[in-house]
Amino acid sequence: MKQHTGKYRSKKLPKLLFITLLLVTLTGCGQSVETKQDHVEENPNIQIGFTMDSFLIERWQRDRDVFVSKAKRLGADVNVQNANGSLEEQISQINYFIEKDVDVIVVVATDCEGLSEAILKAKKEGIPVVAYDRLINRANVDAFVSFDNQMVGELMGRAIADKLPEGGNILMMNGPLTDSNVPFVMEGFQQAIADKNINILDTGYAANWRAEDAFDFTGNYLSREEAVIPDAIMCGNDSLAGQATKALAERRLAGKVIVTGQDADLDACQRIVEGTQYMTVYKPVEKLAERAAEIAVALAVNEPINTSDTIHDGTYDVPYEKLTPVAVTKENIDEVIIGSYHQRKEVYLNVREE
Repeated sequence: MKQHTGKYRSKKLPKLLFITLLLVTLTGCGQSVETKQDHVEENPNIQIGFTMDSFLIERWQRDRDVFVSKAKRLGADVNVQNANGSLEEQISQINYFIEKDVDVIVVVATDCEGLSEAILKAKKEGIPVVAYDRLINRANVDAFVSFDNQMVGELMGRAIADKLPEGGNILMMNGPLTDSNVPFVMEGFQQAIADKNINILDTGYAANWRAEDAFDFTGNYLSREEAVIPDAIMCGNDSLAGQATKALAERRLAGKVIVTGQDADLDACQRIVEGTQYMTVYKPVEKLAERAAEIAVALAVNEPINTSDTIHDGTYDVPYEKLTPVAVTKENIDEVIIGSYHQRKEVYLNVREE
């Protein structure tokens, strides 16, 4: 267990802790709570600045809502900003939070290579920073909260390896390399398929997670005269998987080619029960968002945090709270997804159940 002991002087003492200290003091002095409590001045709420890459990916709205709700229950106000996929806009938002002297900054990075200077500036001003879901390289963030992204790739790789014969053929459609999770996912995936001697026919990358890139990549590959029809397509997330499936459908290959993704988006779960997407990786974002909120509030008031691991950001070893993802296929979707993440009537909307 990695313990963060707190590098910053707390600007605001939590109301609950303040009252607890007051009660202890009053008990020791033999005075009644009622005679002194009227003089307690409430501390202002903890202020969290939360800058998000964008809301193009379905899950991010859920992350935001759960984080804000949990933070409020912990006595914090959250100012959420949307960078709309722009590195420059996200840097501007971080600078805005610094000027506002927020207690902690949380970042879903648009570009994990381009934010280090802005993050280091925030830390120099005494504001702790949490990297949410995506590690910010060479920034020495105070905490990184995410899933085991190498395992995400391993789960997709195992799903494909278990279905394909020796020497099967696949396409890889990844997210952008500016997302620090992508290399981890790719590494885990390639390790999982190594024993099967599976051939990677072509590899693509979606700039800024633009889903249409997967449609173009898949369609362009299948349009080649010498193209070998792939047995499977590994997609970096479910939005990419949806567009790859669309390109397959135009050639009457949907359901004949194994497609994998991650995030358990509603439309991906629908494709799984319909048979056009084989699997997705479910990452319980409620747990992620709530844990991130707990860590952010703890850092804001200089309380120690306990994280499960550390991760190297290229320069520094930073505290890493690593959550476990789950592979979802048609066989376990009811158990894992229905009721806890999506409703049955939504997932099976296009399927006639007997």
